Amino acid sequence: MRTEFWVTQLFNGITYGALLFLLGAGLTLIFGMMRIVNMTHGSHYLLGGYAALTILGRTGSYLAALLGAAAVIALLGVIEWDRFLKGLAGQELAQVLTTMGLALIFQDVALLAWGGDPYTLKVPAALSGKFQLGPFFFPVYRLFIVVMAAAVAVILWLVVERTRVGAMMRAAVDDPEMARGVGIDVSRITIAVFALGAALAAVSGVVAGGFLGMYPGADFEILSYAFVVVIVGGMGSLRGALVGSLLVGLLDNFGKALFPELSYFTLFAPMAAILAIRPTGLFGRAG
Repeated sequence: MRTEFWVTQLFNGITYGALLFLLGAGLTLIFGMMRIVNMTHGSHYLLGGYAALTILGRTGSYLAALLGAAAVIALLGVIEWDRFLKGLAGQELAQVLTTMGLALIFQDVALLAWGGDPYTLKVPAALSGKFQLGPFFFPVYRLFIVVMAAAVAVILWLVVERTRVGAMMRAAVDDPEMARGVGIDVSRITIAVFALGAALAAVSGVVAGGFLGMYPGADFEILSYAFVVVIVGGMGSLRGALVGSLLVGLLDNFGKALFPELSYFTLFAPMAAILAIRPTGLFGRAG
């Protein structure tokens, strides 16, 4: 096959992996660190895209749509945690049933509010061109997705690993009782982490709106990929989420390009093999 094919597919896989990291990073915080099985994460992704579509239509500003959608979905996450999930710590089945029910409700609300037609978010003119590197042309918007994912990865790593807030977050996750004993407001930390995870899902939904589009069913479709990223990368590991998202993005893209009739096999078979060798994921901690 021509060199252009391999370069294009590699770039597309990295782009999709970057998008999955924006989504998976939020799920890593909620599911991996807080041990909350949140089936509404895909809903936050889709509702974030729809919210951005509405805000963009009213303001004409992509930046306002991005920030506004993140804020709206973060608030939704706060309400969801405070009203439905706060008392379900450690009750995985109850978490699954509650968040699955909420996800179905959100799906119906989105269908009622925005209809069943697919939408594509209009991106700024500065991000709509192509960048030439030698004989290859790369869409600027996809480069923007990669850069944004890299920036989010660095910021999250610095916050979680190098700041006092990150230390309090880890303490609240590892030993909530001890954290309360030393004066850490575990409830405030928990709700902030949940809101951050929801906001990251919304950001990924906004970014995907100009890349994959928005349509009914995209919430559950993308959710399965997000869980694969988190579980394969390792529960609670941002590094694992980054590596896992790139791995999933590349496997999915090359699988669909080379073996379209076996695309799910080429994605999930390597995932199963990895988990058979390392049940805790690539960077997960045993116990």
